[in-house]
Amino acid sequence: MTEIASPHMATPRIIVLGVQPTTPPFRIVEIDGEVVGEARAVTDVLEAAAAFGITVHDLDDPDVVRWVGGDKFTWTRH
Repeated sequence: MTEIASPHMATPRIIVLGVQPTTPPFRIVEIDGEVVGEARAVTDVLEAAAAFGITVHDLDDPDVVRWVGGDKFTWTRH
């Protein structure tokens, strides 16, 4: 039996960075390590994914989307 010392950490294709303190606030979206645009709502993330041929079935799946500085409901600075 072979065991790996560290657990598997998947790198998702989509990363949504924290809220930027602008008016209106937005989040930067990266796909495959490249900045592809800004998102002001979760629908913007889904549209960016679709533009790159990615179908997102579960926005809470960390193997698909990594939310940095909040989750899919975080669109304003606290």
